[in-house]
Amino acid sequence: MKEKTMRKAIISFENFTFQYHSQSEPTLKNVNMTIYEGEKILIVGPSGSGKSTFANCINGLIPNQYEGTITGEVVIDGKNLAQHSLFDLSFSTSTVLQDTDSQFIGLTVAEDIAFVLENDTVAQEEMKQQVARWAEVVDVNQHLDKRPQDLSGGQKQRVSMAGVLINEAPILLFDEPLANLDPAAGKEAIHLIDRIHNEGDTTVVIIEHRLEDVLECPVDRIIVFNEGEIIADQHPDVLLKTNLLTESGIREPLYITAMKAANVDLATVSEIANLYHVQGPGLKDVLKSWQGITQESKKKEKKTPLLTLTDVTYQYRKQDPFVLDHLSTTIHQGEKISIVGRNGAGKSTLFKAICGFISAQGKMTWQGKDLTSDSIKERADKIGYVLQNPNQMISQKMIFDEVALGLRLRGVAPANIQTRVEKVLHVCGLYPFRHWPISALSYGQKKRVTIASILVLEPEMLILDEPTAGQDYRHYTEMMVFLDELNRLGKTIVMITHDMHLMLEYSERTLVINDGKILADGAPIDILTSPPLVKEAALKETTLFTFATRLGLTDPIGFTQRFIAFEEGGRVR
Repeated sequence: MKEKTMRKAIISFENFTFQYHSQSEPTLKNVNMTIYEGEKILIVGPSGSGKSTFANCINGLIPNQYEGTITGEVVIDGKNLAQHSLFDLSFSTSTVLQDTDSQFIGLTVAEDIAFVLENDTVAQEEMKQQVARWAEVVDVNQHLDKRPQDLSGGQKQRVSMAGVLINEAPILLFDEPLANLDPAAGKEAIHLIDRIHNEGDTTVVIIEHRLEDVLECPVDRIIVFNEGEIIADQHPDVLLKTNLLTESGIREPLYITAMKAANVDLATVSEIANLYHVQGPGLKDVLKSWQGITQESKKKEKKTPLLTLTDVTYQYRKQDPFVLDHLSTTIHQGEKISIVGRNGAGKSTLFKAICGFISAQGKMTWQGKDLTSDSIKERADKIGYVLQNPNQMISQKMIFDEVALGLRLRGVAPANIQTRVEKVLHVCGLYPFRHWPISALSYGQKKRVTIASILVLEPEMLILDEPTAGQDYRHYTEMMVFLDELNRLGKTIVMITHDMHLMLEYSERTLVINDGKILADGAPIDILTSPPLVKEAALKETTLFTFATRLGLTDPIGFTQRFIAFEEGGRVR
């Protein structure tokens, strides 16, 4: 982190309260805080805590686009929020959105990066130089002639960053930059943000649920929101020694949870926010004792094949490389599987083929019967698929109507619809919003609506594309516990994910897809503790394994297994 010789305030909230005109209660309540020039700040909090509203104040969308009642004062880069237009404030704050696709304007990467300069009527020669410079900074200079929509998730994120960096605003705001990135791309994004922060005078504000991943690089402070108020504003080394994060429904780094489980005295631990430097007296011995002797994994009972794929092949155009390259595998009745791999590996394409959204070559059978001749509707009666982008699934205006739509189309009795919809809304944490318009929801809340709309149909196999993206830890846990309950009842659960925690703790088998092929098929812990496989598939080694290896524990895989057993409430004797 940069040394701060002069601490000049660049973002200041003073006794600030904001209430949307459509809401009966304030979303932000008496907020007092200051961010100084050159700081890097992480904002965390459960869904609905006010993080997005706080961000919309920093970039001027409040009150210029989202109207409401303001008391108190906000000053952004010397400009009073209530007295300046969105145009004025755009010179102070550049925002990288969670949903990068919604931010693209240009037909090519170069055009998109140049958009701000075009609006400022910058001379074309200078514009080309600036575009080339920032494309090189974010490493997309090889893709300038491509459509942004044709890039991988990590590449899209970089294009989006170049498009706002070129404005050279003093404040750079990231709204959940990791939500749609594979683990390797997410790690690269955090290091890129850190490099940009260190090389300039930019003030960086990051809003993100994946706290452990953001702490891959240092931050100056973590600000915690809950119910519209700031409940903590502390250095990471101070905050992470408390229980405030977990009590607020925020996932702390796994290695810290492991230390707490082993009753390590965190007061004696130094540099706790840095996985690669954390240390303490006797730390290795305490964790070794807690680990004990790891039991051998129980042998899995044989299960009945449900969906069998043989030589499934797909390419968008004949001249293009295979997106799915003669892929073969079997998913069994009652399994709980995670599907992982880098952005663009073919994960989502595979399940679009299974659901009949695209026509792939090869053989598919469902319980031994040919599936390829079944219509999309016939497949949907067996297989429920929740898309990664919720905006692609939503067709109704109101939450209740969206979740009830599938039941209504199937002719279910109204009283039964009411009961089933309300039950699944409770499970998905949406019941208090059941009469809300979907347009009023955050991206993460929309995601839960789409999951609810499929869960209510009770399919035999449930496929979820990035089910935890944009979810806070409480809703994440509730969702995964519910999926576990469905799995115990015999439902087959398949999760396409970049979330290594989900893969490790909530699936029993992992398929790793790379370049349209099955690269690996095995237990999650075996995959996440194999450095060569982690690197090839753009995954991220679990911090438990990294932590145990760095401390010199003789059995880092056993340490990881011990933690999983602890999380599941089990006891390894």
